[in-house]
Amino acid sequence: MNDIDRLTEYFREFPGIGPRQAKRFVYFLLRKNEQYVRDLATLIPQVRRNVSVCQDCFKYFTKNNANTLCDICLQNRDQSQLMIVARDTDLEAIEKSDGFNGYYFVLGGQLPILEDDAQKFIRFKELTSLIERRKEKGLFEIILALSANPDGDNTVNFLKNKLTDSVSKISTLGRGLSTGSELEYADKDTIKNALENRK
Repeated sequence: MNDIDRLTEYFREFPGIGPRQAKRFVYFLLRKNEQYVRDLATLIPQVRRNVSVCQDCFKYFTKNNANTLCDICLQNRDQSQLMIVARDTDLEAIEKSDGFNGYYFVLGGQLPILEDDAQKFIRFKELTSLIERRKEKGLFEIILALSANPDGDNTVNFLKNKLTDSVSKISTLGRGLSTGSELEYADKDTIKNALENRK
């Protein structure tokens, strides 16, 4: 295996990247000037050194002092709500919406169907530990904000079963027709969810 193929294999490990896209990344780097490539090579280990995981929500954050908590967990937010997301990118999308003022927990993934060992795929022990600590501060509702796909639905069902007695309320994000969509083009699951989650 030559160097181009070896680097291609590394890029193929990136989420959502297939062999052709991975090869494009290699050729892109070959076209860039030396300074760009050196800066990129320096930045990767620097990010690894300077980014930490929040001890409460498990969100990645850039360390700027001795804090073990991210900027969100350090804020004075609504103590009664905890939103559970699969990944940091989901958390960022919800934060950008400005529609949520509680705290978060990043599961680190979703639980695939037919898998028994949840801890291999999600941070379940860490989640239950955080819930116990948050209950002392008035936690009332857990919001499960997971993707609308089979693994997301399986994770929601698992968490609902395991956390039923932990808090007063467990809710999920509403699903249905998006704004501006045509009813005739909606698939049956979208219509079903729109009906079930009608106001």
